[in-house]
Amino acid sequence: MDVYIDLLKESIPLLLEGLGLTMELSVISLILAMVIGLLCCLMNISHNVVLRTVSQWYINIIRGTPLLVQAFFIYFGVTGVLGVSMSAFTAGVIALCLNAGGYLSEIFRGGIQAVPKGQMEAGRSLGLSKAKTMWKIIIPQAVRICIPSVVNQCCITIKDTSIISVIGLSELTMAGKIIIARTYQSFAVWIFVGVIYFVVIYVITKLAKVLERKLSLDDKS
Repeated sequence: MDVYIDLLKESIPLLLEGLGLTMELSVISLILAMVIGLLCCLMNISHNVVLRTVSQWYINIIRGTPLLVQAFFIYFGVTGVLGVSMSAFTAGVIALCLNAGGYLSEIFRGGIQAVPKGQMEAGRSLGLSKAKTMWKIIIPQAVRICIPSVVNQCCITIKDTSIISVIGLSELTMAGKIIIARTYQSFAVWIFVGVIYFVVIYVITKLAKVLERKLSLDDKS
């Protein structure tokens, strides 16, 4: 047991450094993914055939290919064809935000479609344009409906950062690999890494439940 405690003390700095990069990668990617997902969702529900087709193809490609392939394509394929250099962090952000954006688009679409159609008619009867009704009435309600699914996707994206380690990014999983290469203590190190992921996801889930309860109380009041 003393050996594992000493190993943990020795590993904490590198693990925390990896966790910091994981969270930085996750936050930036998720912010961009929210924007991409919402734009893609609005394109998907629009009456413009071209916009709808582009959106649907994007979603199908994202959902039909593994994140690992997407990361390799961006980091090695795109840079090779265009002849440009790209850092592993930038490639990781692009891969994660495009991947999560495709799934968030469907989540947002489901939330918008779950809002009763009468809400749009009510907004138009008050003199609001279709766009204003969407932004001021439909989307706020859809956001509340989507919260559990969005939180779930956020948790998935945080865990997916471990896949990005394959392109050389020193996030939490890569930090664990480095420690194992030095100590040969794979059993203990992967427990440490797993516990860190679990704690982060658990805290996010609990905070999301608090937010859901608060919004529910606001609706009742």
